[in-house]
Amino acid sequence: MVRNERVVIEGVEFLAALTTRSDIGLLALHGSKEGGTAELAHEVAARTGATALVFTQPTGDPVHIPSHRMSAPHCETLREFLASVTVVISLHGHLRPGSPRAIFLGGSNRAAATTLARSLTLLAPAFDTVTDMARIPSGLRGLNPRNPVNLAPAGGVQVELPLTARTQRPEKIQGAPDLPPRPVADALAAGVEGLTVRRA
Repeated sequence: MVRNERVVIEGVEFLAALTTRSDIGLLALHGSKEGGTAELAHEVAARTGATALVFTQPTGDPVHIPSHRMSAPHCETLREFLASVTVVISLHGHLRPGSPRAIFLGGSNRAAATTLARSLTLLAPAFDTVTDMARIPSGLRGLNPRNPVNLAPAGGVQVELPLTARTQRPEKIQGAPDLPPRPVADALAAGVEGLTVRRA
């Protein structure tokens, strides 16, 4: 099932696109601001049969609203997404200058983070996959209880990707979609499939 909703959160207009397939959900809250996350969520969900919810900003310069403030009660697609999934994989982008190759795996579901880490380490070895919370910057840990990644029954994993792990276009081309690197897309898809097997 496909559903689109225009919703205003803190004065910013979003287009929320929901495709419901299974009880594993791919989420991109900042699809226009954090390049490549929307494309990765759509691709990985389509390849694995997962549910996907992607937020983009159709007009103006993209604005970043912190994840825990995106869980607006009036957003029907987010409520529907959380009601249909058991675990969430939330894709984000970071620009930490001291960690240009680090993929940080936060969120409350540490077993799922370990499963994703195995696939990322194996299939995207050019990046440093980090699951140790002590090594993840506090702002990227995804532990706020209001963060949508933690609102599904089994919680989820907040995947913080550096620029080179989410787009092959360091210079944004207006109107053109980002092109996520193939190893990262393959690794995330394998990780989601691993979660599906574990839950079967």
